[in-house]
Amino acid sequence: MTVFQLKDTYKGLLLESVPLIVISVPFCTLWGGFVGPASNEAAYEAMQGRIAYSEWTAKQVSALSKLGYQVADKGVASVLVELHNRKIFEAGLVVVGTLAYMSWLNEYGAMATAARTQDIDLARRQRLKLATTVRFLSSMQATQLPFARIPDMPGYKPSTSVKLPGAEGLRVDILAPGPVLGEIIAVPELNWHAQAIPFYDYLLEGSRAAAMLAGGHCIPIMLPEVTRMIWHKLYSSTHRTKEPTKAEKDLVQAVTLAAILIEQESVSLRESFRRAPRELRAAALSRLPRIEKLLVAHPQALGGIRDLK
Repeated sequence: MTVFQLKDTYKGLLLESVPLIVISVPFCTLWGGFVGPASNEAAYEAMQGRIAYSEWTAKQVSALSKLGYQVADKGVASVLVELHNRKIFEAGLVVVGTLAYMSWLNEYGAMATAARTQDIDLARRQRLKLATTVRFLSSMQATQLPFARIPDMPGYKPSTSVKLPGAEGLRVDILAPGPVLGEIIAVPELNWHAQAIPFYDYLLEGSRAAAMLAGGHCIPIMLPEVTRMIWHKLYSSTHRTKEPTKAEKDLVQAVTLAAILIEQESVSLRESFRRAPRELRAAALSRLPRIEKLLVAHPQALGGIRDLK
């Protein structure tokens, strides 16, 4: 399979919903939902077709991974599939953080050092458009992974995160816009709470449909607009003074995306920069010395960044 065929395969996968499939005897089950008895030939054949398609998808995702596309692990896949099946992304929940960065790299067919994260960051700009309450904790437990709320002690603030056991266990955080970093915000439609992040209202405006490669699946999700993500990550890199490793990661991811936009699509960042909040513009300009060092081997991208002055 050629590089061009693989890129076409990635685009084709984005058009499909690829659920996890679990078969039990004598019943066929789609992630816990009853399909029909094994004696029902039509239901059986339909399920066999979905299994075959799932196996085909897994092979394509594996091929894309070998080519250098970003593929998250099976634990991430379990969480994202469950949220997709419950139509929570469709209702407006957005994937942010490193997973969003990985998805944007794939969108542009850009090859970069493989990103790895044990954090799934999810955000909502406003009330999710759900017909009824979908309990977030129940959704996580439905993955059949042993997620527990953090903190899980009476008397503490409401939980905004769940986590798997162990220091390196997968963690899922719910985030929302708010002027005070870390403030707890109620998310009644998920029977849960979110942690406030400044300027997330800006980041999440205009979010768009995309997809995430994870495990053997291509999962429909929502992503922030890429230029807003660049400016917000640069802003975050100046405010994580107690987390220098994460601050550097935010900076590198922002610069990588900026270089891709400038070099691949000749996109000018100047207009989006001018529309960004003043605090984000100031943060980006304060990082120019470090950005220039990162882009020393990319004169076109460096020129595009210097044009912001």
